[in-house]
Amino acid sequence: MVGRRIRIILIAWIAMVGIDFFLHGGLLARLYTRESAFLLPPAEAFRLIPLGYLSFLVLAVLLVWLVERLDISGWRPGFIFGLKLGALTWGALVLGLLSISTADGDLLLGWFAGQTLELGAAGAFAGAAFAGGSLRGLFFRALLLVVVMIVLTVIMQNTGLAPAATL
Repeated sequence: MVGRRIRIILIAWIAMVGIDFFLHGGLLARLYTRESAFLLPPAEAFRLIPLGYLSFLVLAVLLVWLVERLDISGWRPGFIFGLKLGALTWGALVLGLLSISTADGDLLLGWFAGQTLELGAAGAFAGAAFAGGSLRGLFFRALLLVVVMIVLTVIMQNTGLAPAATL
């Protein structure tokens, strides 16, 4: 049971990382190119990406633990639960940052929307797993999601819809 739970956490986390890549490398990329007292310089931020992904792993652990405890089963109930959890956690974080930092509102709104969607996707995978879905099949779907997100990001950057990262 512990091994299965760990695999579900990793599948949920992989889905989150894929969406995050598209979110920051594509949709929000322009927000990172402007001057900001709030954001780290690009090279430093790039170096610390693993810490951000580790934070998603912590959120994936929380999400899977709650999905199991609340007996949420199925991709749709998992998705809805993940959206709610994402909106509450990231909503609280964004409000806190608005109250004490120099972060731009559009950046925080993008983080809120994107991270909420990431937890929704993670919830969908966790809910499908707890409904008895094949972990192998879910793993390959999560990997497919990552590949699609990378391809879309590269397309956005090569067509000028998003700036390519420069360090």
